[in-house]
Amino acid sequence: MFLVFLLLFLNPLRLVFGLNQEGLYLQRVKQSLSDPTNALSSWNDRDDTPCKWRGISCDPVTGRVVSLDLSNFQLAGPFPVFLCRLASLRSIILVNNSINSSLPSDLSTCQNLSTLDLSQNLIVGSLPDALAQIPTLENLILYANNFSGEVPASFGRFQRLQVLNLAGNLLDRTIPPFLGNLSSLIELDLAYNPFLPAHVPSELGNLTNLEQLFLAGCNLVGQIPSMFSRLTRLQNLDWSYNRLTGSIPSSISQLKSIQQLELYNNSLSGQLPSSMGNLTTLQRLDASMNELTGTIPTGLCGLQLGSLNLFDNRLEGTLPESITQSKELYELKLFNNKLSGPLPSQLGLNSPLRSLDLSYNQFSGEIPENLCAKGQLEDLVLIYNSFSGKIPKSLGKCWSLLRIRLKHNRFSGLVPDGFWGLPRVFLLELAENSFSGHISKMISGAHNLSILSISYNQFSGSLPDEIGSLETLVEISANKNGLTGRIPGSLVKLSQLVKLDLSENGLDGGIPEGIKGWKNLNELNLADNRLSGGIPSDIGSLPVLNYLDLSSNSFSGEIPIELQNLKLNVLNLSNNRLSGELPPLYAKEMYRNCFVGNPGLCGDLEGLCPKTGKSKNQGYVWILRSIFILAGVVFVVGVVWFYVKYMSFKKNKKGATISKWRSFHKLGFSEYEIADCLKEENVIGSGASGKVYKVVLSNGEAVAVKKLGGVKKGESLSADAERDEFEIEVETLGKIRHKNIVRLWCCCNAGDSKLLVYEYMPNGSLGDLLHSSKGGLLDWPTRYKIALDAAEGLSYLHHDCVPPIVHRDVKSNNILLDGEFGARVADFGVAKIVKRLGRGAESMSVIAGSYGYIAPEYAYTLRVNEKSDIYSFGVVILELVTGKPPTDAEFGEKDVVKWVCSTYDEKGADQVIDPRLDSTYKKEICRVLEIGLLCTNALPINRPSMRKVVKLLQEAGGEWEHKSKAG
Repeated sequence: MFLVFLLLFLNPLRLVFGLNQEGLYLQRVKQSLSDPTNALSSWNDRDDTPCKWRGISCDPVTGRVVSLDLSNFQLAGPFPVFLCRLASLRSIILVNNSINSSLPSDLSTCQNLSTLDLSQNLIVGSLPDALAQIPTLENLILYANNFSGEVPASFGRFQRLQVLNLAGNLLDRTIPPFLGNLSSLIELDLAYNPFLPAHVPSELGNLTNLEQLFLAGCNLVGQIPSMFSRLTRLQNLDWSYNRLTGSIPSSISQLKSIQQLELYNNSLSGQLPSSMGNLTTLQRLDASMNELTGTIPTGLCGLQLGSLNLFDNRLEGTLPESITQSKELYELKLFNNKLSGPLPSQLGLNSPLRSLDLSYNQFSGEIPENLCAKGQLEDLVLIYNSFSGKIPKSLGKCWSLLRIRLKHNRFSGLVPDGFWGLPRVFLLELAENSFSGHISKMISGAHNLSILSISYNQFSGSLPDEIGSLETLVEISANKNGLTGRIPGSLVKLSQLVKLDLSENGLDGGIPEGIKGWKNLNELNLADNRLSGGIPSDIGSLPVLNYLDLSSNSFSGEIPIELQNLKLNVLNLSNNRLSGELPPLYAKEMYRNCFVGNPGLCGDLEGLCPKTGKSKNQGYVWILRSIFILAGVVFVVGVVWFYVKYMSFKKNKKGATISKWRSFHKLGFSEYEIADCLKEENVIGSGASGKVYKVVLSNGEAVAVKKLGGVKKGESLSADAERDEFEIEVETLGKIRHKNIVRLWCCCNAGDSKLLVYEYMPNGSLGDLLHSSKGGLLDWPTRYKIALDAAEGLSYLHHDCVPPIVHRDVKSNNILLDGEFGARVADFGVAKIVKRLGRGAESMSVIAGSYGYIAPEYAYTLRVNEKSDIYSFGVVILELVTGKPPTDAEFGEKDVVKWVCSTYDEKGADQVIDPRLDSTYKKEICRVLEIGLLCTNALPINRPSMRKVVKLLQEAGGEWEHKSKAG
């Protein structure tokens, strides 16, 4: 009894509260964290121990807490150091939360810890030296945070470490050679950190127990060291997205355990080593986007490969027959090379082939009969080659197929009936070949089909009614064939249809009734057929239609006035038999070519349908003219009065103000013309820092004057901020000379009067124009030009200014448009001149930028570099593509970046692209959209430089620009 009494006396908390000491420590942990979803609700003081609490695991014998896993709990706050008081704790896992701040230096008190996983959080600062003092630590996983600086030297002294994962952080020195001392290491992942350019440390070749080595995106240069041949246990090796040069060393064949080898997106050259045939365990090889030459080694083709990916190289030669020897080959990707010759006849016979992508090569011959012999083929992509012959009948029974792309080859003959009706196929692309025959009624079985692309072939006969049963269809492209008969009425049931192109066929009859159901239709092209009857007024009720071409048919009757409801980028009703008057909206000279070739239409458009009752309205015209004349007289009197006042002002103020002005260009005007024009009626914009005025000078030119707001008495901080903004803008713009940066003509700093005089941009800001009712004026070529102009301006700031300049507030409202819609980057009030001292970023004392444009890492680290601007510019690209602002009620709690990502993935590009844009540019728009998504990548290291963005944009627009010039 005495002993029991003594224990109760020594532990009164246990008697009163019931919860043991470890539970009390965990209660302190709970108190230190924000728990918005109440994920820790089970952590209460009514239990004796915390062993039944969510996320807690205890030793079944001792009852001590040994593991804590709070992954995906949405917890926020600093790392809860109280966890280290749990003496038996061996594992801490806090994956995908919002743990922020920096890691405490006393983490070494977790002396029994074997696993520390803090991946996907918001932790900043340097990696703590003290982590290496935990003698039992085996797994240190810190990827996808914001650690910066260098890898501490102490990390070379871990005693038992097996997994070290620091990927996706902001480490900006070099990969340290001392990591080669960690002889127990099994996995090393340093991928996607902005390390300084350096060679691969040969010391890593000492890690003979290593099974996983991931060094993608680490800024590695030079050749692949031969030392790595010692890593005989290595299974996965990833050196992609670096700048490695030279050839792939033959010593790589000594990696006896290798399963996956990724070398893509480097500058490797030479041939693939023939000795790679010794890699008997290799399942996946990706050496794409290099400068490799030669042929595929015969020995390599005999391997039991799981995947071979060599696209976008300079490989030449044929595909060897021996590749069919592989019994495990399930993915073969060789696109974007110069490979030629026929495919091995036995390809697919001996292996469970699932994906075959040989596009953009010079292959010829027929499709092998046995591609789907194992019944697992899902992707068949052979576009842009010289294949010929017929589609094998065996593929008509390949029920596993999901995606078929045979565009731009020399295929001919009939398409097997079963091929039309494959039940799982969602993309069937047969365009630009010489296929003939009818579209089989068996197409009714293709109930998963979304895109049917059969343009530029020799198909004949009528469109089968069964197409109308394919409810998932979003695109039918069948132009340039020999189709005849009527347009099936069943097509009106396709409520998801976005594009219907049946142009340049021999179709007759009229447009089916009931087309109101085409609520998603963006493009309707029925040109160059034999269609007749009236144009249905229901076309005017299609809410997103912006491309309508009914030209070169035999349509008759009047043009429905309902067409005025549409927001069309393309309208062509020419060369028909239409009559009557034009709808008032289109009775303009700019639309004349849309209606030519209709003799009964307003006398072939002479005068564009002049209205009757002209004499009745003539009196109103004279009244209006009289009003304008009177207004002109008043204006002239006002100008004379203004000039007298102005000369008096100039005489009185000349001596007082001349010393306050500072010019940066040779001026064609006097500074004194500015001051008296800063009136409310001249305001063209305003913001937090002040107002912007339009000032028309005596020489007829206009300038924009930015007047920084005055400072009231007692607002010293505001005055400092105003002075800082003024000085930054003057310092930045005063020395810049670039066609895509707005010009600062001159400035005035006279104490309470701070003026910045810029060139005037008559079309205002991109944001104002794009998101107003005038957004439809910006067609795709104009939007593309704006994106390229702005990118070139930012590239100049980042790469050509010494030191570089980071804008820090890139947004559509800070991109101004001149009279030709040329873009200029403007508003440098928060710009930062980055002084490089061997560091990748500078810390800012406050967050600068605008909501919706701020890069995610900048919002919580306040570390600024060029990558922040690139993210913001990516948002501008998404605005140009979608026509939507960066934040909108339509997105819910998302911004435009998250909305585009989710919608693009789930519903495709058509649901993302601005419906006001001409769908003929869809391919180019999608390319620019991809560039925008690349710029807004969550990891700064994955965003391209602005110089690279310019190059990507030039490549994205190069093809159609060339076509337009050729046309």
